[in-house]
Amino acid sequence: MLIQIPPRSHCPSSEITPESVYLSRRRFLGVAGTALGAAALPAWALADDAPRYPGVEPGRPPAWLAQKLPDTRWQAVEAPGEAITPYRDASHYNNFYEFGPDKGDPAANAGQLPTEPWTVRIDGEVGKPGQYALEDLIRPHALEERIYRLRCVEAWSMVIPWLGLPLADLLTRVEPTGKARYVAFETLVDPEHMPGQRSHFALLDWPYREGLRLDEAMHPLTLLAVGMYGRVLPNQNGAPLRLVVPWKYGFKSIKSIVRISLTEQQPYATWNQRAPGEYGFYANVNPAVDHPRWTQKRERRLPSSLFSPNLRDTLPFNGYAEEVAGLYAGMDLTRDY
Repeated sequence: MLIQIPPRSHCPSSEITPESVYLSRRRFLGVAGTALGAAALPAWALADDAPRYPGVEPGRPPAWLAQKLPDTRWQAVEAPGEAITPYRDASHYNNFYEFGPDKGDPAANAGQLPTEPWTVRIDGEVGKPGQYALEDLIRPHALEERIYRLRCVEAWSMVIPWLGLPLADLLTRVEPTGKARYVAFETLVDPEHMPGQRSHFALLDWPYREGLRLDEAMHPLTLLAVGMYGRVLPNQNGAPLRLVVPWKYGFKSIKSIVRISLTEQQPYATWNQRAPGEYGFYANVNPAVDHPRWTQKRERRLPSSLFSPNLRDTLPFNGYAEEVAGLYAGMDLTRDY
């Protein structure tokens, strides 16, 4: 199943929004405009109306995000034939070791993390380095909703509607130099609010770091996310700024980013450095290359249970091979995994 990126003139369907919600929004906005406008409005733009996704609380978006939402391209990228993972699963089954090693630890422990104000340092091989306020980074760009598959290296998966902007748009603004070949990322270090960073038994060294080749970072599918499910990112999902690279295993999609560096040399990547035989730098989803301790040929799509495991075959590049396989032409992906 391949993600389709329609032209900007394409008007996507409203197949995610239930008919009852759609009609409710028509009645609510009947004086103000058209049914299309009603279907496109997010939850927090309709304070007394139903949320865009059932069971999703609107959260408290910062003012700069709320101001940008009327111009958001909803369902700019869709996942035909895929069911959206329930928000409860996507927001309560997470790997975010800064808040603890168990899947429920991020939701339990991340609520007090302050995400305003937030700054991102951009440095290295760029023409416009600096310490940027997050709202200044995002303000020049239109937001898009993109429904992507997420495949964890642990062989479970989800389908999530992200809200963000192409990383390429931001990188172009800061003007990479001719020496830039990679993009490195760092997560926040805040032991006061991230209890996993205080633990003497932590699996990882801090800050959490990741990296991409520049051509991977500039690919149209690579996203900087500031929201999901029509709302601001929950803290446990990487607020206020995270990376989403849908053809790679989830650990490449670094959360709570505070630094982006363009480099000439391949950057440090946390899991790759901790266990290079298990976690490659590229980390492309590949059912032909098993993890040393489990198969990658199949995955468990959430929600699932012991009696309903919801297993399915894993697709090369997580189903995005048509779009991204050319990035790796001539490479041995059983070695460069």
